[in-house]
Amino acid sequence: MSKMTHYLLALGLGLMSASSAAFAQDAMTTPTGAPNPAPRDASLKPVFDDFGGKAGLVSLMDDFMTNLLADARTRPYFENADQAHIKAELVDQFCVILDGPCTYTGKDMVQAHRNLGIDRAGFYALVEDLQLAMNKHNIPFRSQNKLLGKLAPMHREVVTK
Repeated sequence: MSKMTHYLLALGLGLMSASSAAFAQDAMTTPTGAPNPAPRDASLKPVFDDFGGKAGLVSLMDDFMTNLLADARTRPYFENADQAHIKAELVDQFCVILDGPCTYTGKDMVQAHRNLGIDRAGFYALVEDLQLAMNKHNIPFRSQNKLLGKLAPMHREVVTK
């Protein structure tokens, strides 16, 4: 997998936490003016099925978190965090983007990553860990790339260092 694909894969990922301010899933921005971290795309419904629906996303996030905690490069970002909450937010974010029956109510990427000091090396490590999880789940490469295309615009808000 190329570095560009890795770059695109993790753009919208990382630590996320719930927010009381929900926003329209098809809106371009959140109420704070930040880009929407979960823009719904009806054309991606077949991709949602390739990911195994919501149950598949839950299973994927379990393996992804296991990878993140086993990786010395990403463990510091996740070992003291609310891992169950992060997995749930990621499931909902991916589910909405892929036009599944979910609602994402987490923070936008600026709020979620503001004080984490994520650099490019940590970002790329996270991408590798997600790629391993997606490959383990036999998610077609083309479907992975379609999701990545939706996550790509979030990169500037995730890498803060």
